[in-house]
Amino acid sequence: MKKNVALIGMMGCGKTTIGKELNRLLPNLRFIDIDEEIEKSSGKKISEIFLKFGERHFRILESEKIKFVFDKTNQIVSLGGGAFENPENRKIILENSTVIYLKTSAQEIYTRIKDEYHRPLLSKNSSLDRINEIMLKREPNYLKADIIIETDKKLPDETAKNILEVLKID
Repeated sequence: MKKNVALIGMMGCGKTTIGKELNRLLPNLRFIDIDEEIEKSSGKKISEIFLKFGERHFRILESEKIKFVFDKTNQIVSLGGGAFENPENRKIILENSTVIYLKTSAQEIYTRIKDEYHRPLLSKNSSLDRINEIMLKREPNYLKADIIIETDKKLPDETAKNILEVLKID
């Protein structure tokens, strides 16, 4: 394992939930959710930032937070679904962590998030087609991860244990 573990993937793939479970199994590592950190420092929900200031402003805040967080070590970091799209973010994350792509099918994501309303990129259109469209765009970058873990039909604890096995951590 490199300095940190970074969890990437689509919204609804389980990055935060699995990250917390991983943290329970590896209490010597600190768990950080980039979106939660942005909300804390800005005093606004992610959906509110998107609505009031737009996605571009959010991505600037996200990049600043990534630079700050990945300057440290011994962390499990959950990243927003689009964070890995930015080449500068991707370089920082890949250099400073073992990157794990939580690969989840569009159907599974749709099932998990169809009743949620806090996801900015799906606020007006949470259809299976829209999820597929976002996935197709992001997949080439997600595949640059060090490790790919399938999450469909798995409970978060199963996925976390699977990650430990792959990282060879007891």
